[in-house]
Amino acid sequence: MAILTLMTTDRPTPLSYLGPNWFASVMGTGIVATAGATLPVHVPGLRTFALVVWLASAVWLLVLSIAMAGHWVRNPTVARSHGRNPQMAHFYGAAPMALLTVGSGALLVGHDLIGMRAAVDLAWVLWTAGTVGGLFTAMSIPYLMFTQYRVEPDAAFGGWLMPVVPPMVSAATGALLIPHMAEGTGRTTMLYGCYAMFGLSLIASLIIITMVWSRLAHFGTSGTARVPTLWIVLGPLGQSITVAGLLGADAALAVDPALADGMSVFAILYGVPVWGFAVLWIALATALTVRTLRRGMPFALTWWSLTFPVGTFVTGTTQLALHTGLPAFRVAAAVAYVALLGTWLLVAVRTFRGGLRGGLFTPPAADPIRAQKDPPVADTAN
Repeated sequence: MAILTLMTTDRPTPLSYLGPNWFASVMGTGIVATAGATLPVHVPGLRTFALVVWLASAVWLLVLSIAMAGHWVRNPTVARSHGRNPQMAHFYGAAPMALLTVGSGALLVGHDLIGMRAAVDLAWVLWTAGTVGGLFTAMSIPYLMFTQYRVEPDAAFGGWLMPVVPPMVSAATGALLIPHMAEGTGRTTMLYGCYAMFGLSLIASLIIITMVWSRLAHFGTSGTARVPTLWIVLGPLGQSITVAGLLGADAALAVDPALADGMSVFAILYGVPVWGFAVLWIALATALTVRTLRRGMPFALTWWSLTFPVGTFVTGTTQLALHTGLPAFRVAAAVAYVALLGTWLLVAVRTFRGGLRGGLFTPPAADPIRAQKDPPVADTAN
């Protein structure tokens, strides 16, 4: 009994405040590997680099999973409080997406190291766990928002997307699994199931993106640490383009040719317009981020929001390059990947330093973070 009491003590330590937002670092690292493995531009050594990064993300996922399990055993009160915190709870969606990102990487590049059979088996396990977890967060976190969380008029931020985007990532990983399934009803069911998850996540994301835009227009930005989360908006945009492209490419394996052709056309008719809005959002998010950096934006784990969403933009642009054959999309994918690499290196180094010093293990804010705009510019004409 004494040993059990010692194991479940809530005595504060640096790891006492290990939160689900840490899984965003797995997402951001894994997307560097998957985006690099599929980049429509040949770069010597890139595939080897992608393999090394994928392995690092897989190991980091394992380490974080063990640490999180230990956290729930040793600090159960703190761990449960994260689910009741209206800021932190949304980041429970990061864990399913971390599983799915590593699973996708196994199929795209990990098989070079572990073999295709093991890669497919690993991907199935991670896809199943990530899909179940993602569907749970997509339902449970909005339910808590509707019934329990105190939500202020200026509360909407990019983090609200985290629990509803995992099904979109499941659709992308599921599309990669379709070629490895036996021909028949199961393969067709997977195709339509991925389209259903695509729609689930897309419509929920569009609602939230509208709320984020409205909050910015009416109240302004909220807190320096939350400004990077504006980049999360890019996540469902880029990932949905990726899903439409992957499913369009695999449709001929599961449905009749006429329907498959339509799904392939949809990848372009949907992907190009959404890509245009994604470029607009990149410009807006960049301007707001630079504005905040000039005023002082201390490092926080929210900086990982600058990685995974940009990675989905790379993979989405890659799909458009494959479906349209346009060199412009190949160049855009390469440029975006270079930006992703630079941001990932910066954030990874800062995370490593902050983790060693313990500065990133802090309790989440309990009170709402208020948004504000700049004061009106004084008229000096007179």
